[in-house]
Amino acid sequence: MSGLKTFLQQKVKVVTGDGRLIVGKLEGFDQSTNIILTGAVERIFDPVEATQELELGLYVLRGDSVVCVGLIDEEVENQIDWSQVSWS
Repeated sequence: MSGLKTFLQQKVKVVTGDGRLIVGKLEGFDQSTNIILTGAVERIFDPVEATQELELGLYVLRGDSVVCVGLIDEEVENQIDWSQVSWS
């Protein structure tokens, strides 16, 4: 968890225990790994349809649902057209 301190005020991806992928700016966290994101978006992948993005805005994730948190390379991220990405 102490590694999250280096991610503060940066764009991260969070994978949850139920398989959701949420992207947003890491604003804060606590000792239970509860996470606060701003500008959060959930990316919903489908085997048939294009990836959808659901705007969440300010979002709090409970620590017991967080599986992985990773820093986003924004240069690479901005080059991806997520509407053309599918699960298959």
